[in-house]
Amino acid sequence: MPNFLSRLTKGEQARLFEELNYMNLDEIRAFCSARGIPYKIMAECPNGKVKATKDTDRKPIVLARVRHYLTTGEIGSPTLIPAEIVREENPPARLGRGDRLYYRWYAKEQQGVMRTLRHLTAGRFQDGAVARVVVMGFWTRGEAPTFEEFARSWTKAKTEGHQLLTPEYAYLTDLKHQRVDGDWKALRTAKAKSALKTLARIAPPTPQF
Repeated sequence: MPNFLSRLTKGEQARLFEELNYMNLDEIRAFCSARGIPYKIMAECPNGKVKATKDTDRKPIVLARVRHYLTTGEIGSPTLIPAEIVREENPPARLGRGDRLYYRWYAKEQQGVMRTLRHLTAGRFQDGAVARVVVMGFWTRGEAPTFEEFARSWTKAKTEGHQLLTPEYAYLTDLKHQRVDGDWKALRTAKAKSALKTLARIAPPTPQF
């Protein structure tokens, strides 16, 4: 398997890894699609078949696959949600703290789910990015948390929200370190363009036959 990074100096490698963080998801997914690197989350059906879901991996996870690909030439395996925590049917109307939150049951349209989570968090629960990161973390580990477990994890994540920040989220990281100004969009575009140029040079797309 090729090590694409061997075509760069150590300094160029460090620069590329820093610039990768400034690529947006559309740019990252286009790179992945052209090389067969998975980013769509897969779900196992009761009959054993595996199919793509409408969900996709978060930016840090996809970029980790990109870095692995650049180092080893391996595209890696997609995130798979096992059949035992996938549910095709809607959740029951009445839910309690000990019931489990299965994949496909978390959606803002599921009023019973939202109501139960608000009840367990004294009305504080909000559907949003933090909630989806937390619940997907359970599911991709092969766990269907109880509503109480999820509510507790969400509360902790909201309290420690800064810990969800990673270098891959370039804007939020720069904002935290007060490096964001009116020219940040131009900076992002320039860094992403530079990364894409380097990637095209060292790791061209996989030929399609």
